[in-house]
Amino acid sequence: MHVEIDITDARWAALDLNTLVARASAATLAFLGYDPAAFEVSVLACDDQRIQALNSQFRAKDSATNVLSWPTWDLSAETPGNAPDPAEPGTPEDPEALGDVALAYETCFDEARAQNKTPGDHVTHLVVHSVLHLLGYDHQTDEDAVLMEETERSVLAQLGIADPYAQNDSAMPLGVAALD
Repeated sequence: MHVEIDITDARWAALDLNTLVARASAATLAFLGYDPAAFEVSVLACDDQRIQALNSQFRAKDSATNVLSWPTWDLSAETPGNAPDPAEPGTPEDPEALGDVALAYETCFDEARAQNKTPGDHVTHLVVHSVLHLLGYDHQTDEDAVLMEETERSVLAQLGIADPYAQNDSAMPLGVAALD
């Protein structure tokens, strides 16, 4: 799995993002039957101010969010609840770009604290969630949300991370959006 990370907020040094993103992305791809070596993901590790500007620019929402995703292709299924179209892999020598992800430090760490999760587990969940967005998964309809959440749970279980949707009432919803 090829990962390119641009860290613009030094506080992200608290996590080994290269390893975390590679592990979460590879586990997601492998779970779906893809060779992780045939793909690459780019990640911007920024702060709330930067992600707020991106959220405003791309989603017309003038607020910070935990993570944003920009898929290379539109692989979304035509029928709600169906699996997305398959991604075309590259090769280990020339991996195919899945897309870009931006993570906001303050929001991610605040959510982890509020949900009694380790920052590493929470960010791993957000990366799995985002890679699924890059692969055409979404949660715009109830049927799509069920498919996406079931896939997330399965991938995270393989990584030894508890079900993020089996939380108490203090859990915050994900603010992830797939952007074209």
